Amino acid sequence: MTTTRSSAMLSFPGGRRLAAALLVSTLAGTALVACGSEATGAQTAKAAGTSAAGTATNAKIAWDRCPAPAAGVTRNPHLTCGTLKVPLDYQNPRGRQIDVEVSRLSTATPGKRRGVLVLNPGGPALGGLDMPETMAATLPKSVLERYDLIGFDPRGVEHSTPQSCDLKDPSVTGLFPYPAADGSITKNVALAEADATQCADTQGTNLRYYTTADTARDLDRIRQALGENKISYWGQSYGTYLGAVYRTLFQDHTDRMVLEGNVDPTKVWADQVADTWGKGMADRFPDAARVAAAQDSTLKLGSSVAEVTRTYLALADRLDRTPATVPGTSVSLDGAMLRNITYALLLHNSTLPALAEFWRATADLADGRMTAADTAVFKQVFADTPGSPGVPADNQATMFMAITCGDAEWSHDVAGYASRTAADRKAWPLTAGMPAGIWACAFWNKPAEATVTVTSGGPRNTLILQNRRDNATPWEGALGLHKALGQGSAFVGVDNGGHYVYNEGSACADKATVGFLVTGHLPDKNVYCTDVTRK
Repeated sequence: MTTTRSSAMLSFPGGRRLAAALLVSTLAGTALVACGSEATGAQTAKAAGTSAAGTATNAKIAWDRCPAPAAGVTRNPHLTCGTLKVPLDYQNPRGRQIDVEVSRLSTATPGKRRGVLVLNPGGPALGGLDMPETMAATLPKSVLERYDLIGFDPRGVEHSTPQSCDLKDPSVTGLFPYPAADGSITKNVALAEADATQCADTQGTNLRYYTTADTARDLDRIRQALGENKISYWGQSYGTYLGAVYRTLFQDHTDRMVLEGNVDPTKVWADQVADTWGKGMADRFPDAARVAAAQDSTLKLGSSVAEVTRTYLALADRLDRTPATVPGTSVSLDGAMLRNITYALLLHNSTLPALAEFWRATADLADGRMTAADTAVFKQVFADTPGSPGVPADNQATMFMAITCGDAEWSHDVAGYASRTAADRKAWPLTAGMPAGIWACAFWNKPAEATVTVTSGGPRNTLILQNRRDNATPWEGALGLHKALGQGSAFVGVDNGGHYVYNEGSACADKATVGFLVTGHLPDKNVYCTDVTRK
């Protein structure tokens, strides 16, 4: 995995990866409020943050060459990297230390430099070393001359003391609890318990310190090592929650903050997807269905959104019952994989035509009548992509569980998961009950500390960017974050689909973003941009 805007990959068993932009975001799954998120918990977390990470340190980063990227990946020669030592447990700051790998692209101009802009691509558990290069290609001179761009691999991720549970299925998508064709969650329960047990057996209690709160504390250690009194920050998807937590724990060190594709901090993590993901998919799916319907003469998936949707649901149900092997691969394409690939290709408007073609190829595969065009589609989707050297294959899956299970305690009521999955399956057929399903978190150890309660205090210094039809972090999440931050934030919504807002066709949103970073000006009222043009 690299960055979310460029070409992050969705991995499947056997080393196969989906060649599409995917951000695995905010996937949790019950309708119960996460435990331990009381105000007293927030005060405890804030105290821990300011007393441990906030203690001045003399550590500096020695800039040098970055770790080797995946085979075939090129990197900006001006991007430099360095390693920072941080405590594994901030309650024991002189105990075991772990590495956090940091990157820097020095773009600021002397005399105009404001500071640093720290970047996080989300995930949870995506590496961010290459994000400065990705973002530099989209930002105007007026921003670049004011900030040096900083990326980092969060603790436990990729080159920052990477963690592994040695999972049999190393893919993040293997964790998604899609029920059986008949709606049963029996296999989901067994897998969730097995994954939790595997992590406990291989890691002991180690993973309980790989949380968003501790990553925020690492972020403040990075600030100190850079010699900055304050940092500006741009977080995407899960990175919006990380930014909100940092802002809560370290308000005095937060300069300007851009949060894009947002998580509701009051729903971490057990409610985030259960409450919003089904609706988010229902809102976004018609955009792709319209693309397919416009090509009905060739794709033959239906001539309207309703017809294409019926075709898709029937195909998913068929693959749930009878998976189909993709020729020339070991991939067994079932309903869950169809839904996961659909999710991934919905993240960008530019991949909607490819998604329609994939649906056609999958229908042909299920019918046993593959064409040359179908073969070409599958070759692209299931192309082999090497991982980063030295990073365990299951690193993202391991850290995905560590963060989502470690930030807040989940319900342990297996029967409750079954009933909520059945209800969710009826309410939102496109997601088939998965968002309300049972995850390894139901069998995870109790979190090391209470959930941080994001607060509304502090200066007005945060810009929230949100698309109306975002299937990964739906509209409602941004509204929840805006409410939590109160007068500290401004809201810019865009009449667009997909997971990314900036540089995706809205001059209105781009102007607000650039203007804020350059001048600090935020809109006085909520803004809704309707000027999207297709790139």
